[in-house]
Amino acid sequence: MSNETYRRFDPWRTAPVKEEVRKQIVASHYFNVDHVAFNSSEVGHFERYLVQENGGDTVGVLAVTEDGQIPLVEQYRIPTHRWTLEIPAGHALSPDERPLDVAARKLREEAGFEAERFSQFSRFINTPSFSNQHTALFLATGLTPSDRVASSVRKRHVRKCVSFRWMRHTTWSSTARLSTLRPSSPSCGCTAGRTIWPKD
Repeated sequence: MSNETYRRFDPWRTAPVKEEVRKQIVASHYFNVDHVAFNSSEVGHFERYLVQENGGDTVGVLAVTEDGQIPLVEQYRIPTHRWTLEIPAGHALSPDERPLDVAARKLREEAGFEAERFSQFSRFINTPSFSNQHTALFLATGLTPSDRVASSVRKRHVRKCVSFRWMRHTTWSSTARLSTLRPSSPSCGCTAGRTIWPKD
């Protein structure tokens, strides 16, 4: 079996499969779906459906205020038919928009804040079993309200079923230990059903 593949694998290891045929069956703004045929010396011929992300990394912003609060966005997600609480997140609008630029824009648009400092603290593959989607996470500090905070949040709540919630970082840590926080692709959020919010 040839070691040549459609895409380069780890250069320091021999690829265990050979990609034979790839056909794009779905094309959209955010992702494409390919039907791919492989061959392996161990299992022979097999096929998979793979999701190829467009527009670069998904970007999420974990913002923390001076008094230790984390702004979250509440919205209804159609694939899961559930309301989720999510950190501000999204994709680039154009090929030249950098992940840092996306982070600043999504924090401003979804939470209504500007940040003095952004630090990328993670980048990972969401679901490597069937997708090449990556998510880059940024920590945002030095927050100040954006001039558009009131109108932006109000319009989003009415038109897109999105509202604004606060959560203290200590509460985030304790609820995470109770396994009430779950990933909510692509926004790295959590289900909202049993989360208890501090009143102060």
